[in-house]
Amino acid sequence: MDFGATLTCGRSVRFIDIKSEFTQILEDKKQLFGVTVEAETAPRLFAHYELVNSANALLHLTGPISMEEFIERHILESLALLDLLPTNASFIDVGPGGGFPSLPCLIVRPDLTVTLIESKEKKAKFLSHAATELGIADRVTVINKQFSEAGRVPGDIVTCRALDKFTGKLPQLLRHFPRREFMLFGGPSLREVLISEGRAFREILLPNSERRYLFVVKK
Repeated sequence: MDFGATLTCGRSVRFIDIKSEFTQILEDKKQLFGVTVEAETAPRLFAHYELVNSANALLHLTGPISMEEFIERHILESLALLDLLPTNASFIDVGPGGGFPSLPCLIVRPDLTVTLIESKEKKAKFLSHAATELGIADRVTVINKQFSEAGRVPGDIVTCRALDKFTGKLPQLLRHFPRREFMLFGGPSLREVLISEGRAFREILLPNSERRYLFVVKK
């Protein structure tokens, strides 16, 4: 009996099972978020999921959640941006960690380009590696700096989803990128900061959530 071949076959079957489960969950839940994900795009979203999972133990890119929660909270929530991003948009993602919300958007929309500003060196290296593995490296620029040290960055839109101490840093973020539109994921505390800063915004309640919003802050 060739145990090595049997083990390899077992891993391959399990990989196929996981990929099929991922694809089915994505198909079942995408309508809830009102997003379109073509069949040929799902394998690349799965590849991103696998990359994040593989690096998670070392880099803590996401919290410990199930595949279903990952698809809903990270992938589909990220894709909620798509209706708001104009054709050929070039945008800035501050503190993307595992690449959210920007990388799923670039996987689904080939017209988009992004600059990722990630202060942690290991996470910045992960993002560059992930962009290459996902075939989108030509549309991704990674800056390994604090956003306050990044200088002038191209892009008319700034998005942010999970920046450390987000509410405390938000006033500085708004000032650092003047005359930009912001698309920010967060809860009521983020709303309070936007109000205190005198910024005009509209809020979109994210599906399956009572307190998590996408705040669209005008220039």
